[in-house]
Amino acid sequence: MSKSADHRFMARAVKLAERGLYTTDPNPRVGCVIVRDDQIVGEGWHERTGEPHAEVHALKQAGDKAKQATVYVSLEPCAHRGRTPACTKALIKAGVSRVVAAMFDPNPKVSTRGLEKLHEAGIQVEHGVLQPEAEALNPGFIMRMEKGRPMVRCKLAMSLDGRTAMASGESKWITGPDARRDVQRLRARSSAILVGMGTVLADNPSLRVRAEDIGQPPPAGGWRQPLRVVVDPHLSTPLDAKVLEPPGRTLIATRSDDDELVDALRKKGADVLRFPGSADTVDLRALLEHLAELEINEVMTETGATLSGALLRAGLIDEMVIYIAPTLMGAEARGLFSLPGLDHLGDRIDVEITDMRAMGRDWRMTAKPKQ
Repeated sequence: MSKSADHRFMARAVKLAERGLYTTDPNPRVGCVIVRDDQIVGEGWHERTGEPHAEVHALKQAGDKAKQATVYVSLEPCAHRGRTPACTKALIKAGVSRVVAAMFDPNPKVSTRGLEKLHEAGIQVEHGVLQPEAEALNPGFIMRMEKGRPMVRCKLAMSLDGRTAMASGESKWITGPDARRDVQRLRARSSAILVGMGTVLADNPSLRVRAEDIGQPPPAGGWRQPLRVVVDPHLSTPLDAKVLEPPGRTLIATRSDDDELVDALRKKGADVLRFPGSADTVDLRALLEHLAELEINEVMTETGATLSGALLRAGLIDEMVIYIAPTLMGAEARGLFSLPGLDHLGDRIDVEITDMRAMGRDWRMTAKPKQ
C-alpha cells in the first residue's frame, strides 16, 4: 500500500473516531477501517464504553473479506481484556495481513503490547500515520494515562478589552448565541465541569448540557451530563443551588471539617470530599489526581479570575478557549485571570495561539500556555 493510500485510509479512521466525541468517555475515541484490494470492506468506531471496540465493528462488517486485508486504526489495538475482549485476538483470528496504527496506546502498562502481539502472530505492523490528528481527538485520555491527571480546558468569555464581568459581577451575556452553542458542545465532550464557589454564588449555574441550546442532534442515548465539580473550601454551597439539582452528579471539594454541613450536602445528593489546601482553596493538583482516579479525561473550567489564576500559576491549564465579544466594558470591569506578583515584563506568562475562528459576531481563540 502506498504512503498516500495509508494517509487516505487513516484519515477515514480518524474521521470515524470523531463520531464518538460525546459518547466514549472514559474510553478513548477510536475509528477503524479495513481495506482489501484498495477498497474499504469494513469500518467502525468505538461508540460507547462497555460496547465493542472499533475493530470489532469493522471486522463484523468486513466478514470473510478481512482475510489478508490491511487494518487502519487510530489507536493501537488492545491486547488485554477489559470491559470487552482483546481486539488483537479478533484481528489474528480474522486473518488480517497488516495493521497500521496512528499511535501507541498511551497507557504505559500496555503501550506497544498490542502491536507486539500482532507482530508475533506474523502480521505486518506499522504506527505513526496521522499520529497528531489521532492524538488531538484524545487529549484527556492521553493526559490521564501519561501524567495521572485529566486534561484541563479553561473556558472564558471576554470583551475586546479583556473583561469578563462588570464590577458588580454582571456577566450575562457577553457573547452571542453562536458562541454559547459552541460552549454547550464543549460541555458535552467534557468528563467534568469545574467551578469555584464565587461562580456558584454569583451566577447559580446548573452546569448541565442544555440539549435545546446545543444546535445539533443528540447522539444515540442522548446527551451525557458531565460530573459537576465545585471548589468550595468552606462549604458555602447553598442547599438550593442549581448545581445540586439533577440530572447529573456533583462533587464538592472542600477543606471544611464541618460534619453537619457535609451531611446536609450529601443528603442533597452531592459527593463531598475533603482535600488539603490553603486557607482559601483546596490543593488543585490533588483534586485533579482524584478526578483521574474516577476516570475523568477532560475537565472544562467555568471559573472566575481567582480560580483560573490559581490553576494557571500551578501549571494546570492545558488549553484556553476564549470567546471574544466585539464590545468594551471599561477599566472597572473584571479581568480574565487574577495573577498577583507579575510586576515586571519578564514575569509575564506567554501563550501560543493554536486556532482563531469566527463564532457569529464573536471570535473564538484557542491557546496553550507555554509552561
